[in-house]
Amino acid sequence: QMQLVESGGGLVQAGGSLRLSCAASGRTFSSYTMGWFRQAPGKEREFVAHISWNGISTYYANSVKGRFTISRDNAKKLVYLQMNSLKPEDTAVYYCAAGLSLLGAGGVHVGNYDIWGQGTQVTVSS
Repeated sequence: QMQLVESGGGLVQAGGSLRLSCAASGRTFSSYTMGWFRQAPGKEREFVAHISWNGISTYYANSVKGRFTISRDNAKKLVYLQMNSLKPEDTAVYYCAAGLSLLGAGGVHVGNYDIWGQGTQVTVSS
């Protein structure tokens, strides 16, 4: 089974930028839709963005449109989340996830993803 490991989290000031990476192990990375989710203390895990198997189609939560960009490199088995213009409300643990044949709104649900990473903390100070 494929495994996912996130990295790149940290502490940044509001308005700053951060780039998260998700490294995959296993042989089926290119078959999966890849997504990013986040979870703040006391809140449910929420959808952030997802990207199709070939990197052509992307989908974003309204709260991050225009600020975050998801991308992937299948040769390196990596998926990225570039986060710009960060706000304090972006503070959360960010999780990388993989699911099969997820398109559009079908890729926003936690239950539709099969594989999850351990998460990386992002903290945005005021």
